[in-house]
Amino acid sequence: MKTSGNTILVTGGGTGIGRALAQAWHAAGNVVIVTGRTRENLEETVAGREGLHAMPLDVTDPAAIATFAKDVIARFPALNVLVNNAGIMRYETLGAGRDLGDAEATIVTNLLGPIRMTDALVDHLAAQADAAIINVTSGLAFVPLVATPTYNATKAAMHSYTQSLRAQLAGRVEVIELAPPAVQTDLTPGQSTREGYLPLATYTAQVMALFGQVPTPAEVCVPNTLFLRNAEREGRYDDVFAMINQH
Repeated sequence: MKTSGNTILVTGGGTGIGRALAQAWHAAGNVVIVTGRTRENLEETVAGREGLHAMPLDVTDPAAIATFAKDVIARFPALNVLVNNAGIMRYETLGAGRDLGDAEATIVTNLLGPIRMTDALVDHLAAQADAAIINVTSGLAFVPLVATPTYNATKAAMHSYTQSLRAQLAGRVEVIELAPPAVQTDLTPGQSTREGYLPLATYTAQVMALFGQVPTPAEVCVPNTLFLRNAEREGRYDDVFAMINQH
């Protein structure tokens, strides 16, 4: 993926990693569009930054995605990069019957959302030069946090889906997986100040350095992610599983 001169669409760009990367890509010389459900958050992301644009979207709504795809292509015909970043993370207890609303919302947002966004834009992207799709997964795709079972499962599914997508789009669209570790954001309550989590600014700088490599890695994993990504391969899985789930 080239580092500048792109037109990049970032879902979930109103907060957290999405906001930080959107602003970093914009600063690197790209036109960036951010989406999200909360207009106020989007406006905070783009404030004072010419060439960084806000377009509200709820990725859980398939009809809204279809309409949005037409609108964004009309407004930004040079769009060549899709970043599927929007996601939610919910704590769940599985030991008894329960309301499955959190599990279902997580699947719709984290798995069906990226699949639908990709489907809505893939024909356009495949016709562009230097096209790329970036799917944001998680280190928890490789070693799960037992308190967030459906979140882990959706990220593991997106890891697998991304591999198939990469093979099918080879030679037409570059497909990259971005797998964050535990980062200080507002993804879950208290996470933005949680000790031991990677500061957001540090993570963003590490990611931008990896995207600056030629060629861009197929999996963009910072060192804290590699601790999880390579745990099974390196014979550390049981120890890492126990460590991240000790509380």
